[in-house]
Amino acid sequence: MDRKGRAQEKALCTEEAVQVLQVSYVQAGGQGAKRTWQDLYYLSEVPGAVRETQLVCQYIYLYIRAWRREMFGYITVNKDTLSEENKKIYQSYYCGLCQTMKSQYGRRAQMALNYDMTFLIVLLTGLYEPDSVTRDGFVCSVHPTKKRTLRTNEITEYAAAMNILLAYYNLIDDWKDDKSLTKKTYAEMLKKDFEKAKKGYPIQAEAIEDYIARLAECEKSNDTNIDAVAGLTGEMLGILFAWKQDEWQKDLKEFGCYMGKFIYIMDAYEDIGDDVKKKSYNPLIQLMHCCNNDQEKFDKSCRLMMTSMLSEAAKIFERLPILLHADIIRNVLYSGVWSKYCLLYTSPSPRDGL
Repeated sequence: MDRKGRAQEKALCTEEAVQVLQVSYVQAGGQGAKRTWQDLYYLSEVPGAVRETQLVCQYIYLYIRAWRREMFGYITVNKDTLSEENKKIYQSYYCGLCQTMKSQYGRRAQMALNYDMTFLIVLLTGLYEPDSVTRDGFVCSVHPTKKRTLRTNEITEYAAAMNILLAYYNLIDDWKDDKSLTKKTYAEMLKKDFEKAKKGYPIQAEAIEDYIARLAECEKSNDTNIDAVAGLTGEMLGILFAWKQDEWQKDLKEFGCYMGKFIYIMDAYEDIGDDVKKKSYNPLIQLMHCCNNDQEKFDKSCRLMMTSMLSEAAKIFERLPILLHADIIRNVLYSGVWSKYCLLYTSPSPRDGL
């Protein structure tokens, strides 16, 4: 990292910089900024050292947004094949999750929002059909010119807590791996919210913590058993998906397990190019060698593994008594989850040239 980069990281650790991240778009607009996170560095509260590096403008916003793309985003819909009505329904649950995270944990928690937990809400709502509250004509600070609809129920609060737990543990793990002060500081911002979520859901928090520790051991020993390593993510996500201890717990746990395996393999597949260059841990590197560095053979092998995981997840879903939002869930399982793969497979990617 160059001198400017280190200065930005150091500036991020100041209390003032942390406070700036919690300022709303409306507040920013009232003080001469342009109502966007990119312009928050113009606020008078930002110290000169932070303002000179344009930390909030060029670093924090883009860094956290990139981190969200890096960690989450595989379990999403394919909007091209989703009806307009279902698009609005899906978006309403996303907006509901966003506002619940804000009300339960504060504005800073909203930066950790992801679509994976939105899917969890849609899935569990479809199965349990809890009473939901719908709010029309809602205007948020992120999209002040658009009126939106949001839906919330008791599952939304659960998903918000899981979002916080996953984000915090991931940030801490990343800090231990690469000593990123950015992620350390954001983790510190979420510490109080994390403690609140952990107190409400100790079993899930313990499952995530155990998962992080076991995954670290695999990385340390350079474990190349992709099924076993991916299984750690599956085991953890299975516990999170099993919302209640009832007749559906077993199926939801197995469903989450297969989805978790898919997420891990997809993430490893996406990162393999960078991991090879950086000599970082990635269990798919061994598979690449077994394929004699044949890119086409490697791609097919990875797709076969991911297809197998999704096939098992789909079987479980189809035997669950879900009618509500079934079309949205099928859109995700049979199309949406492949969006990232199709992008990687049809476009130049870091995998090329391995």
